[in-house]
Amino acid sequence: MFEKLSDKFSKVFQKLRGRTRLSEADLKETLREVRLSLLEADVNYKVVKDFLATLSQKTLGMEVQRNLTPSQQIIKVIYDELAEMMGGDFVGLDLSGRPPWPIMLVGLQGSGKTTTAGKLALYLKKQGHSPYLVPADVARPAAIAQLAKLGQDLGIPVHPSESGMTPVSIAEASLAAAGMAGCDAILLDTAGRLSIDQELMRELTEIKAVTRSVEILLVADAMTGQEAVNIASEFNKRLDLTGVILTKMEGDARGGAAMSIRAVTDKPLKFIGVGEKPEALEPFHPDRMASLILGMGDVLSLIEKAQESMTEEDANNITSRVMKGSFSLDDFRKQLTALSKMGSLESFIGMIPGLGKLKKLKEAKPDPAQLVKITAIIDSMTFEERRDHLIIDASRRRRIALGSGTTVQDVNKLLKNFADVVKTMKMASRSGGIEALGRRLFGNADFLS
Repeated sequence: MFEKLSDKFSKVFQKLRGRTRLSEADLKETLREVRLSLLEADVNYKVVKDFLATLSQKTLGMEVQRNLTPSQQIIKVIYDELAEMMGGDFVGLDLSGRPPWPIMLVGLQGSGKTTTAGKLALYLKKQGHSPYLVPADVARPAAIAQLAKLGQDLGIPVHPSESGMTPVSIAEASLAAAGMAGCDAILLDTAGRLSIDQELMRELTEIKAVTRSVEILLVADAMTGQEAVNIASEFNKRLDLTGVILTKMEGDARGGAAMSIRAVTDKPLKFIGVGEKPEALEPFHPDRMASLILGMGDVLSLIEKAQESMTEEDANNITSRVMKGSFSLDDFRKQLTALSKMGSLESFIGMIPGLGKLKKLKEAKPDPAQLVKITAIIDSMTFEERRDHLIIDASRRRRIALGSGTTVQDVNKLLKNFADVVKTMKMASRSGGIEALGRRLFGNADFLS
């Protein structure tokens, strides 16, 4: 996500580092390269033009703050303007009125509305709400069954829609049904078309009127680039959207749609889809995204993901054991499990300041099967062996390999690398050497290599 744009900005800033003064020519060249970087990322042309005009006004002839170098001042201005261009502050769902709150998901066919409905329902459930899924797409036969299966998997009630019903009658009936079920948020998965037409808009307008929806969220495919922005503009004219959700942000999307939507439509980008799993929906924070684009990481999102995966008590216990030198294979296994819940390793690396710039780490393509193999090896050990890996001799290694369905060589490599990790973690915890720790933990995509 935004990797190519982040690389472009890194190269631009690299030319500025170490300079004590910047001439007007230097600033103009920097702004020219920023402009090209944004256009290559498929950011709307008018948005780029306005963005550069603001940057020019704020950078040419500016006074550099005492505690910043000229290059740091330029980066600060670009960061502030990037965050502002994408909306400034995070805008969440408006759930201030009396529940249940009807939330409409609209968009073209194939944008990922049904999958996003399940993801948003899970997000709300984690926030302490009681969501109610409503299949209101009777045009696509599989849509009702798909949402019913999602609800079953996630433990979320689904309205008993049938293909013979009309979308408006389904939506109207869902209001009372959600209240009877004790649910406070109604997620309406509406129909889509291959293109915007009068019939679709009439149907959506009627659903909006019947339900008095508090949120009308456009679900758009980020892979379509500026077409997603154009679609958002059209839907906004007809329905007065309250926000946008961009799907498939983890793919090859260049990021232009995410950076242009707020400026073009004046509607906030509220969530982004970053994977196929139900958990792969993230609130969109413009300031954090600006930080990520400029290679400064996203520590706040990292902390939030970590808090979902591990309790504060567990984290404190792990830290204490690292400092005391008693970090065990049991602890290591818990860390790996928590890490797997936090999303892809690539996105995890990008959130940590410093690690995202390390070329070797960015090129690493971790194999999820490695986690399975490592877990199997550790699970084949006795309690004493997991507590103290130094007691694992040759005969024990053969038994562990046989029990885990791996080879003795795999066991040897895991133990060797684990010993290196423990050593590096102790050093990093004392000296703050996060980059050294990152190289040791993630420098090789295959931990058993």
